[in-house]
Amino acid sequence: MVKSLPTRSEVTIDETWNLQDLFTSEESYQSALVELEKEVDAFCTKFKGSIKDAHSAEEALKGYAQIYEQFVPIGTYASLAYSTDQTDSDAQMRSAKFGSVSANLSSKLSFVDSELLALPVEILEDAMKQSSEFGHYLKKLIRRKPHQLHPEVEKTLAAYSSSFGGPYELYNTTKMVDLSFEDFEVNGKKYPLSYVLFEGDWEAETDTDVRRAAFESFSNQIKNYQHTTAKTYDMKLQIEKTTSDLRGYDNIFDHLLFGQEVDQSLFNRQIDLIMSELAPHMRKYAKLLQDVHGLEKMTFADLKIPLDPSYEPKITIEESKKYMNDALAIMGDDYLNMVNRSFDERWIDFAQNKGKSTGAFCSSPYGVHPYILISWSSRMNEVFVLAHELGHAGHFYNAHKKQNVFNSRPSLYFIEAPSTMNEMLMANHLLENSDDPKFKRWVISSIVARTYYHNFVTHLLEAAFQRKVYDRVNAGHNVNAGILNDIKRGVLEEFWGDAVDITPGAELTWMRQPHYYMGLYPYTYSAGLTISTQVSKRILEEGEPAVEQWLEVLQAGGTKSPVELAQMAGVDITTEKPLRDTIFYIGELVDELVKLTEEIEAVSTT
Repeated sequence: MVKSLPTRSEVTIDETWNLQDLFTSEESYQSALVELEKEVDAFCTKFKGSIKDAHSAEEALKGYAQIYEQFVPIGTYASLAYSTDQTDSDAQMRSAKFGSVSANLSSKLSFVDSELLALPVEILEDAMKQSSEFGHYLKKLIRRKPHQLHPEVEKTLAAYSSSFGGPYELYNTTKMVDLSFEDFEVNGKKYPLSYVLFEGDWEAETDTDVRRAAFESFSNQIKNYQHTTAKTYDMKLQIEKTTSDLRGYDNIFDHLLFGQEVDQSLFNRQIDLIMSELAPHMRKYAKLLQDVHGLEKMTFADLKIPLDPSYEPKITIEESKKYMNDALAIMGDDYLNMVNRSFDERWIDFAQNKGKSTGAFCSSPYGVHPYILISWSSRMNEVFVLAHELGHAGHFYNAHKKQNVFNSRPSLYFIEAPSTMNEMLMANHLLENSDDPKFKRWVISSIVARTYYHNFVTHLLEAAFQRKVYDRVNAGHNVNAGILNDIKRGVLEEFWGDAVDITPGAELTWMRQPHYYMGLYPYTYSAGLTISTQVSKRILEEGEPAVEQWLEVLQAGGTKSPVELAQMAGVDITTEKPLRDTIFYIGELVDELVKLTEEIEAVSTT
């Protein structure tokens, strides 16, 4: 039976990350915060009102970059310390204080962009030519010019930035602090429940009675917070709509996609093609799961079960390190050195504890090194999760070496390509090293169920849900729990058809995902995986030349648009072909699973 989670103070220190690489003590953190405020005041005294020409623009940006580099580790420390234990009152207050200080300093610094944008375009273009370091920043700034508001308005909006982030903080506090779960019972036996235990263990539990009971209990308990969560989400939506209107965008989609440097056609294509053309393949996969497990009916609570539980071995953290080394060796010595350092120098937080953020993420503060959060449950499929996050780490490890603090981060549209690339490399490695049909089936089912299901189904259905929500908000309407439940249920039923029974509680999955507070983020998972699927095929076929080209893409950071980055990697995302090819590939994987299952069953009956 799964045990209750320990408190943060009870976990083994070797399974936690080392935040001392950011600040050696609380005192050094607080000193850095005070010093940052002084530096900002000195910068404002020196440059405010003085940005008049190309030379003064470049000088101001040099100082601005230095300020920003000081900002990053301070904000990262506050955020990461809070993410590992959101019940810690000190961490709560530290994070809240940084939010307030950050909003105040951002308000003071808002003059930089305002004064730059007040200059004639000709001067900005001249500054671009003179400065190789800040040319790309200025190029992006010119693109923003039509949507820039009066300097005092920009200053005011910056001052409210912490408040605008309030809905996300409210969501996390409700989810990780206030929401508690009672044990659930099956056949007289009690089982502990929490967000981490449900998403890390019970969703993939092979005992159908326990799995479905966990789903029902979990859904019933989060349902108690549906109205508060819906109101919180609506608050975020209305902030985005108001900002879109203030800045003069034609609609909220244009506003949210502007920073991604893509238009609505790329956004809509991912959703439309996957909803219509991937759905039949995934329905076939759901039917296969149903047949293999002998289920009378396939329900939403059954979609995360492994195809073959006997090939879901336990794996230690140390063993996972060897898998990473073997699978990612193709990326070269420098990349592999980064992987090993992440284990040896405690860049990764593996611990499971109460109050820890759910899921997994990678934070890559400029000037330090990446940090990865994951709650290690020892399931073999977590080698894919860890490979994914190390893909983010490797991306920014490379970008930070070549780009300045303003140029290192690419468009959100591209952000999931390097992470899902590593999942593909892990899958290729596992397939190459075994001819055992059962193991091969496990690997392919992991690709389908973990890599593609997670990124092409779970997150894409979030995107389809988002699009319907934003259509409503764009038309001037609000949302509540009932409306959100109806929209979510409708999206799930449209995708799964009659292959899956959308049982009560499935409609509440909109409550579980923090991505909704990050704009149009969920669809980018399938966009990134579309790119990485095509590039991983090139790496398999061409080897080192394709790897070198991919490393150049990672090192380009944010200096190119998503279309340009994909083109560097040999993929043309201005057409439907990469996405159609990827969907076709998923269909081939599902067909291979059906074939392998038939072969295995035939052997077992002879």
